[in-house]
Amino acid sequence: MAECRICGGEVDEFFDFGRQPVSDSFVTPETAGNEFFFRLAAGICTSCTMVQLIEEVPREQMFHDDYPYRSSTSSVMHTHFETFARRLLDSDLAGEDPFIVEIGSNDGTMLKTFQKAGTRHLGVDPSGQVADFARAEGVRVRTAFFEEATAREIVAEDGPADVIFSANTTSHIPYMDSIFRGVDALLAPGGTLVLEDRYLGSIMEANAFDQIYDEHFYLFSVSSVGAMARTFGFELVDVEPLAVHGGSMRYTIARPGVRPPTAAVAGLLEQERTQGLASPQTYRRFTEGVERSCAELVRLLEDLRAQGRTVVGYGATAKSATVINYCGIGPELVPFICDSTPAKQGRLTPGMHIPVRPPEEFSSPYPDYALLFAWNHAEEIMAKEQAFRAAGGRWILYVPEVHIV
Repeated sequence: MAECRICGGEVDEFFDFGRQPVSDSFVTPETAGNEFFFRLAAGICTSCTMVQLIEEVPREQMFHDDYPYRSSTSSVMHTHFETFARRLLDSDLAGEDPFIVEIGSNDGTMLKTFQKAGTRHLGVDPSGQVADFARAEGVRVRTAFFEEATAREIVAEDGPADVIFSANTTSHIPYMDSIFRGVDALLAPGGTLVLEDRYLGSIMEANAFDQIYDEHFYLFSVSSVGAMARTFGFELVDVEPLAVHGGSMRYTIARPGVRPPTAAVAGLLEQERTQGLASPQTYRRFTEGVERSCAELVRLLEDLRAQGRTVVGYGATAKSATVINYCGIGPELVPFICDSTPAKQGRLTPGMHIPVRPPEEFSSPYPDYALLFAWNHAEEIMAKEQAFRAAGGRWILYVPEVHIV
């Protein structure tokens, strides 16, 4: 068995997706075939219940100047971050000269609200291009990986942080010991660490197997985050379910004794026990669901091709790499994928090398079917693409099972 990166316990492997490429490494035709591959397998710690990858991908392979993801491309996420930022301004950041630090600030979507409010802030992100987007909006950013050394430099220059915030980033970082030493050095005595991330309970319930990919080293639950906080000398004091990304959770962590844990923590821990998130049977059912979904999806795409129907992918997401590579879906089944991210357009998807084209090509002409890889933004996308439905188009989704809308 592998060793847990949080507590040192044994990790029981429950699924192996085989050789996978780096999920956001969209290659050019010239560089196709020279990609970095690794073994994508997941397991659960028998001690602290943290679900995690067995093999770590070097961080420089994933997060670099060409990292293509932009938080601001989703209006739903833009509203989500702005709403929470205003809530923080009225609560944890309502004191005199407050200071917030964001780990993985991307293009500054979250911090922009604080910049406009004149609140001291700092984003930390290792990807130079997205950091430059944030700076262009007036957001302060340090281009670096957040770890203990970075945190000590920040506190020496800016003083302690009242809030350290991270959304869909902390689960990407295997070396949590250094992260929490950094948090300990940077966080004010009464401050809070707020993490948002995809929720393991939602992933298991929806059979959302594509949430397992290189960047998601951990899949958090209330139980495992509570154990992680205790391991590094902190305490989980609040949790809040979120609808974004197909089901997420907001975790509030503080130093022991700073805040009493809310009833929501105990309530969700009981819910996880009922759901069986620490039970091997839950993960056996999950693996059966993965195999079934892949077989049904490939069979559907092959049937549509035999009928002469056109199918186009929608949303060249990082998580789509798991689906197309594990299921073996290539250009012969999905000729291209439309995506609004300029950095991905004109490139090929990792591993299976499906061309990525701009959104304009989705309607030139509309396909018969669209395979929605960005299913976690289904409501937003379908509202935007009503003309596709009006033209007779139909959506293919594979979460929680393969179905046509």
